[in-house]
Amino acid sequence: MKAQVFRGVNQLSYEEIPVPTLEPDEVLVKVQVVGLCQSDIKKIRYPLYEPPRIFGHETAGTIASVGDNVKNWQVGQRVAVMHHIPCMRCAYCLNENYSMCDVYKNISTTAGFNASGGGFAEYVKVPGHIVQNGGLIPIPDDISFEEASFVEPTNCCLKAVKKAQIAPGQTVLITGAGPIGLMFIMLVKYFGGRAIATDLLPSRIEKALNVGAEAAFDARDAELSAKIHAITDGLGVDVTLLAVPSEKAFFQALDCTRKGGKILFFAEFPDEVQIPINPNLLYRREIDLMGSYSSSYRLQNLSADIVFNRRIDVEALISDRYPLQNLSQAVEQAIAPTAETYKILIYP
Repeated sequence: MKAQVFRGVNQLSYEEIPVPTLEPDEVLVKVQVVGLCQSDIKKIRYPLYEPPRIFGHETAGTIASVGDNVKNWQVGQRVAVMHHIPCMRCAYCLNENYSMCDVYKNISTTAGFNASGGGFAEYVKVPGHIVQNGGLIPIPDDISFEEASFVEPTNCCLKAVKKAQIAPGQTVLITGAGPIGLMFIMLVKYFGGRAIATDLLPSRIEKALNVGAEAAFDARDAELSAKIHAITDGLGVDVTLLAVPSEKAFFQALDCTRKGGKILFFAEFPDEVQIPINPNLLYRREIDLMGSYSSSYRLQNLSADIVFNRRIDVEALISDRYPLQNLSQAVEQAIAPTAETYKILIYP
């Protein structure tokens, strides 16, 4: 089968490799579509993982083969694939910190080499732990593979929305109107909140309004804080979701978030970034700082419900489609997006 193998920083090799062989409790999925995620791009561009590996984890496809001991799954079924499932027994899981679980981190779907998602290949193997514990999600007949590939990123965004306790009537600032920021806008609106977005690209500012933001501004606007306070009765927003790894965006969040509000880090910053902050700003204004990483097992069914019942319009986020052979070009486009670049999908 064909696969895009990570051979080193910025080195993707389109290769012929063996189709994964199955253990009795495993399932092989023929990949129909896989989303290109910012975390994939970071793994390709920076020395975070030892090669060789095959990345890609926002996967939807068709079951091609099942192990002898697999029950309840048949060849030909259409499935969305979750690449991590927690153990549900460790101290992290018992506290619902599922993404900190060692099993969650270390057992993954794979197309070969070190298990790393494996979606950037024609076939991906789903380990028994994931098969047996809810990692395969049946796709309804009226839902496309493209839509189904959004279940995992929807879960990640939904986890952040739930962690920030966004409630009906609250106003939420979303920094960055790329595919993740746009999904946040849709989810905030779905849960009854009011979304305000910022971005640097005029097209993305317009797109934010089109998908449901009540207001959208250029992040460089010198009057940004004043404008946000003007539309929040002078208070500031209840929650800010940082969907871009920008120090400036963080300090804008401090200026724009009300006393007693929350600022949630969703985008991953470069490790060398240090942000100086006067702790009295948090103390005196009772600002909560928090982070949200990856998905939540508890939200898996709700994420599937939101996508499969089209409670948000994930198809509106798709801008580009690339064959697997051209993954490097897709990555370059995501790094230097055009005015109309949003979510990029890859087709083995």
